[in-house]
Parts: sequence; C-alpha cells; structure tokens
Amino acid sequence: MLAILAALLAAVSCGPKKTAPRVLVLYYSQTGNTQAVADEIAAKLGADIEEIAAVNPYDGTYQETIERGLAEREAGTLPEIEPLKADIAAYDVIFLGFPVWFGTYAPPVAAWLNSVDLSGKKVVPFCTFGSGGLDSSVRDLKEKQPGADILPGYGVRAARLAAVPKELDRFLTANGFLEGECTELGEFPEQHPVTDEEAAIFDAAVKDYPMINAKAATVASRPIPDGIEYLFTAVDRNRDMKVYVTVAEGEDPVFTQVVR
Repeated sequence: MLAILAALLAAVSCGPKKTAPRVLVLYYSQTGNTQAVADEIAAKLGADIEEIAAVNPYDGTYQETIERGLAEREAGTLPEIEPLKADIAAYDVIFLGFPVWFGTYAPPVAAWLNSVDLSGKKVVPFCTFGSGGLDSSVRDLKEKQPGADILPGYGVRAARLAAVPKELDRFLTANGFLEGECTELGEFPEQHPVTDEEAAIFDAAVKDYPMINAKAATVASRPIPDGIEYLFTAVDRNRDMKVYVTVAEGEDPVFTQVVR
C-alpha cells in the first residue's frame, strides 16, 4: 500500500504544471501619455514592454502633426517604423497601446498591424485620447486582424491620467490579469429625459472641453465604486453622441469618454 501511495503522489507531483501566459506591452506614444499607461500596465503585470517607433518621428507641433497625418491619409501612405526587438511569436497576450488620431489608432500602429499576423493571439487594446475613440479603434483592429482574439480594451482621456493606476487595477482584475475581487457594475437602466439637475451635471462635466458643444437630451445612471456614472445621449450639430460622466464622492463631474 505504501508503494502504491508513493507512486500516486509521484504521478501527481510530476504532472504538467499550468504555465502563466507570456505578456508583451507594445505601444506607440508621441507625447508620453500612452507611454505612461503602458509603463503602468507592464509594472502591474511584470510584463515585457517595447515601443513602436517611426523612422521619421512625429515630433512637430500639434498642428504640424495634424497636417502630416491628413496628408498621409489623403495619399494613402503610412510611416515606416523601426523593427521590433521582441519576437511576437513568443507571446500569448499582447497589450497594444496607442493614442487615438482621426478616430482610430495612430499611423505607426497601423503600419505595424500591416506587417504582422496576430492570429491566435489575445490582444488587449489600450489608448489615450482627447474625448474618445476606443470603440472605433477596436472595430478597426478587429477588421484588420480578424484571426486575433480582441479582448475588452481600456481607454482614458489625456486629461485624466491621474486616474490611470486605480482604473487599471479594476480593469486588469475584472479581466482576469490580476488576482482579487472586483465589484461588477450593473447595466445602465433605460434612458429618460434629463432633469434640470442632470443637465447641470452634464454641462459641468463638458464645460472646459471646447470640442463638445452639445446639450444633453436623455440619461441613465448606475452606481460605481465611490460614486455614480451617467450615460448621456446628447445632440451636437444635429448629431447624436453618447457621453459618459462620472461624479465621485466629493468631486466635480468629469466626462470620461465620448462615443460618436
């Protein structure tokens, strides 16, 4: 009996062990905002990290960058990028970071996506933006890499970088990359016409952002840790948009993203 028990224990201890997935944080950043998010993700996960770099960097002023981007879009060209040091084939999960330009991932990321096949890889998009663009970027990413498993993404306004560490803890835990418990957010209820008080919350959230000249029409809200999140439907120049606004306890309303 002792010999049989020893053999069983040996079989258990010598069996295959589940290995953790290899994770790469890959990003492009012009101003350093996306790099700050990438560094935070890599530090929290203990992941490898590498930057996508354009051979001819976008290092001009904001207006010069816009003009170059528009010219490239009109010509249908993308920038040449530096070769990566990382072997993409060696990784199971790729966190892909970028600033949102013209409603989607920046051109250096588009150039890299044209050069690689991510079939069978898990890809987690993350981005920084002025008002929004995560949803449209993810749609474009799924179309460009149909064989990849595109997981839920994280996006943050450049004006809200201070919120990144706390939000990433929740995002990474909720999606199984970090251990721990996470309060599951409920669904938004049905929208209703805004009250004067809710309209004032919306106006306070967007008043310092000149690119939004909208008026809230309907709204729904749900509790979140430390506050309330609102989902407004607003009209800007006869165009509907969704605007997410959070009101943390003791703080002013702030919009977190716009979905057009």
